[in-house]
Amino acid sequence: MTRGGILEVPRNAVVLLVGAAGAGKSTFARRHFPADAIISSDALRAAITGDVTDQTANGRVFAAVHRALEDRLATGRLAVIDATNLTTAARRGIRERAAAARVPVIAIVLAPAAEVVHRQNRSRPDRRVPDAVVDRHLAALSRLLERDGLVAEGYAPVLVLRSAAEIATIEVRLAG
Repeated sequence: MTRGGILEVPRNAVVLLVGAAGAGKSTFARRHFPADAIISSDALRAAITGDVTDQTANGRVFAAVHRALEDRLATGRLAVIDATNLTTAARRGIRERAAAARVPVIAIVLAPAAEVVHRQNRSRPDRRVPDAVVDRHLAALSRLLERDGLVAEGYAPVLVLRSAAEIATIEVRLAG
């Protein structure tokens, strides 16, 4: 699925974006995937609460993420999950829904250096996340990558982009 800086993604797959707040997941999603395929927890949070930063409604937000995912899977369409996806529990619901629909889940991890993530987070005008939360995200991501947690969970492939250059130069092609 990956060759020479090109990631081929089946049109009926689930793409799981993984990374800290500020890592560039939403920008990556917009650059590489059709807008209708992107299921963004931030966008749903804003729609549900009126405030993209309101973390008090996460249960309702992720129920909406799962409903949107199920709708796309039911019609055989690509779904791109734009959320941090840093916990096993967060990934499990997505993985189980994809397995029930018999579609692959491709994990794309955005893991640039901490200073890059913090700089990008601070430059966001509408949804800056506190530095302490970003640090917790970065620590969780580091633990996940150290233990090859995504591979162990069965994602294939797992593409880890560790630098701004890798993130900028990867090419995603929709296949099938």
